[in-house]
This record gives sequence, C-alpha cells and structure tokens, in this order.
Amino acid sequence: MSKVNTIMLELLKLFPRYEFEKLVSRYSGNHYTKYFTGWQQLITLLFAQAGRKDSLRDIETSLSVQYSKWYHIGLRGIKRSTLSDAMRERPYEIFEGLFYKLLEKCRSVTPKHRFKFKNPLYTLDSTVIDLCLSIFPWATFRKRKGAIKLHYLYDHSGSLPSFMTLTDGRHHDIRVARQEEKLDFALLPDSILSIDKAYIDYNWLYSLNKRNVFFVTRVKNNMQYEVIGQHKPIKNKQVDRDDIVQLTGFYTKQKYSGDLRIVGYTDPETGKHYEFLTNNWKLSAKTIADIYKSRWQIELFFKWIKQNLKIKSFLGTSPNAVLTQIWVAMCYYLLLTYIKYQTKYAYSLTELGRMVREVLMERTNLIDILSLNAKTIKKAREPDPQLALF
Repeated sequence: MSKVNTIMLELLKLFPRYEFEKLVSRYSGNHYTKYFTGWQQLITLLFAQAGRKDSLRDIETSLSVQYSKWYHIGLRGIKRSTLSDAMRERPYEIFEGLFYKLLEKCRSVTPKHRFKFKNPLYTLDSTVIDLCLSIFPWATFRKRKGAIKLHYLYDHSGSLPSFMTLTDGRHHDIRVARQEEKLDFALLPDSILSIDKAYIDYNWLYSLNKRNVFFVTRVKNNMQYEVIGQHKPIKNKQVDRDDIVQLTGFYTKQKYSGDLRIVGYTDPETGKHYEFLTNNWKLSAKTIADIYKSRWQIELFFKWIKQNLKIKSFLGTSPNAVLTQIWVAMCYYLLLTYIKYQTKYAYSLTELGRMVREVLMERTNLIDILSLNAKTIKKAREPDPQLALF
C-alpha cells in the first residue's frame, strides 16, 4: 500500500480536530449516534464541497466508488438516509464554531489590505439566494418566492469573511447591524467600515463613533445638514468639497449630535459625482473615496462563492440543513485561502479549487500539485494499473 496520503486527508489535517470535538461535545452533536459522528459528517460534506456534488445520491455513489480509500480519510460508511438525518438533527452551531476557529488560523498567513494606513478595513453587505418556496416554506420572501439572505463582514486583509449570519430574505440589513453582538465584537476600535445607504441609521452610526470605529458611506439625498466649515484645503482635482457638517433634521440631530465630514468626488473614469459621509478626520479625501470604491471587492466575493461553492442547491430542506451546508462551504473557502497564502500559490482560488477537485482522492502530496496547471495535472494522478477491456 502506498505511504502517500490522499489530498482529501491532507485537507482534513488542516482542521483543528481537537477544537472540533469540543464543539461537538458542547452541542451534544454525537448524542444517540452509532457511527456517523460529527467528524464523519464533516468528512462527507467537505468531500461534497470540494468535489461539487449536487445530491445525497451523488455523494453516496461517489464515495462508494472510492471505498478502497476510506481508510485514509477515516470514513466508516455512508448512507443517504443517515446523512439526511444528520443534516436535519445535528446542530449547525458545531460547523459555525469551526468556521471561526479556521478564521483565526487564516489570519496568521493572509496579507494586509492594499491601503497605506494600518487600520483594519471591512465592508458590511448582504447577498440573497433564491429558494423554491414550496420546498423551503420557512424561507418566505415574497408571496410566491422564497429566499435567504447572507450577511457578511468582509475583511479586506486576505479577502476573508470575518462575520456571517443568515436570515430570511425580508430581513433588513440594518437590523443585523444593530442586533448582532458578534459583529460588534469583530469591529475593534480604529477599524474602518465601508457600508452602503441601506445601513444608514444615525443611532447605529453614532454608536460606532462612540466606540472609535470609523465609517464611510454615501450621503442620502434627503439628508438635512448645514456646513460649518471646511475640513482641509482641496488639493486633488477630482475632489470638489471636503466639508465639516452637522445634521439639522429634527430627529437625526438627536440621533447623531456630533460633527460629520462630507467628501465630494468625481470618478475620472465614469465622470459620475459622489458624496461620501464619514467620521474619519485623518485620511485624505481621495483615500475616503477609494475606501468606498473598494466595496466592489465584496461583490466579487459574493459572485465567487455563488459560482464555486455549493450554496445554491442544498442537501436538505430544513433551516438546520441549509445552515450546516453554508457553514461547511465557508470552511472550505477558508481552507483554500489558507493554502493559497501559506504556500504562495501563484494562481487564483478558482484555479486552486479546480486542481483540488481533480485529484481529491488521489494519493499524492498537496504541495506537489500546486506547481502544476490544468495541462500538467495528469502527472499527479495515481498510476494504478487498469485491466484492459480487450
């Protein structure tokens, strides 16, 4: 038997097994379990994510074909009904906790954001995933349409999702921002948060200001304010204003009583004019505009996870099954991110995911395939002899 382990086992070794078992114990994840433990479920779901399997039958068949290699990954058996029961019953909080453990590991190797300032830079936004209302009746969005909404705090250092929560499609973004304690915990003092107009709630913005968290957003068209002075002389030709203002609306000035800064900026590429609202007084007006422009990175992140992770078709219809699959998908994203930055992989995450998928159950070293590409990946395949048909 070959002494080289499979790629699948090397991926599993990146998980903090001890921390995972503590999470399973905390949430009684193995209660009344004969053999399909939380770790067995994680192996199965990671295989489904990396191999892009679409259904319970697809997972069962694919793993059955690889039966001779179960020894290497520690899987004891797989049945559709058992996996379905686990998706419905085993608490998703186990995999949520695993995500945050992996996040700590990733932060140790990811690079900093591209700006010159040292403040942590985040973007808060959400994306909607459409669901069939007849299959997911708990995910009501409109009268004849179902959907769930994923809310992310995107860390520009390493393109990491530092915070994630799932709500129904009708849940307004600002409600998550106001109520989530984990989001407050992630936003440390001196952090800079880029948000769109959906998050403008002056009570919440003032709470950020009191915690010394800086925000950058767009000015609402109906915002009532008065200019009380100019912040700094204008030196950039794209910047036409840099003013100190105070809110004058009857209710808004009670919610946010401090001074604010408005930066007017014209995009040289499109010619469009924008006005940004911030409580940061140190950064230049051009940098404020660039911070808001960098929000586009979270849109690229949303596009990537929808195209490359299995978060649009689900292995179960219950809320617990959907949440479990999404959290495991995000764990897989963190694994790919960790591998890319730890090994200084030269290509994209998409290319890395394709490479891993092609050799997932092959007996080869992960580090060996990172120097290959789509044309040379066949060199990493296991040279097992095959019987001739004729």
